Amino acid sequence: MNRILLFSLCLAASFAPAGLAIAQTVSSPSQDIQYSGLRSLLGSNFPDQALFSSVRFDKLEWAGLGAGNSARWDMEAFVGNDYDKFFFKSEGAYDGRKQKFEEARFQALYSRMISYFFDLQAGVRHDVSPNPSRTYAVIGIEGLAPGIFEIDADAYISQKGELSATFTGFYDLLVTNRLILQPRIDVRWQLQSVPDLKLGNGITDFELGARLRYDITRNLSPYIGVSWDRKVGETAAIAERSLKAASSINFVGGVRVLW
Repeated sequence: MNRILLFSLCLAASFAPAGLAIAQTVSSPSQDIQYSGLRSLLGSNFPDQALFSSVRFDKLEWAGLGAGNSARWDMEAFVGNDYDKFFFKSEGAYDGRKQKFEEARFQALYSRMISYFFDLQAGVRHDVSPNPSRTYAVIGIEGLAPGIFEIDADAYISQKGELSATFTGFYDLLVTNRLILQPRIDVRWQLQSVPDLKLGNGITDFELGARLRYDITRNLSPYIGVSWDRKVGETAAIAERSLKAASSINFVGGVRVLW
């Protein structure tokens, strides 16, 4: 037994220098790429600066119960590389019973990668509805928080000097590889009251929702879900004085689109 063990040790020792020499002479592809900050240098032939684009509808849905037959959308599109992008974003709601848009918001943003998980974004937002319309300067961040929560947080200042902010966060929980549950929260905040938009100061409203989707493909995913919309504080009081509901539970159905 001792002879077998001694022979094994000698055999391993005879191959060790050769293996070590091979390991020292072979470099990984990433070691051959020169970086400046987060990005590779031009001419390195690394695809991080290749131009690409995408369009994504996180919400494209119809709410028929408890929402007055309303439709909602929330989308973003971009073109650029891993570090610099131009974004177009839009979200809103259409009241089918009144046949008018309750909200319609559009944003054009420049996005710059500031870490491996977050982009800094700045640009302009214009609200077509509700009336009167508003135009805002925007600054915010978008990316993946620890735990792979996707977040989008923005601060705004209108042409009238009104300060506000929004926060969106959601998480994809895999039930199976194709069946995915997505909890989501949206919160809005105003620094001061805006009477002509029927908004009070502080947190104005929030939405808590959960949507269960099925990925037919990675580009097309029908879903069903439920959301709770709630106005709070002074904004809720303004709604109640106008004989409007401050809270509603909406059952929704729609499709998530990505291409």
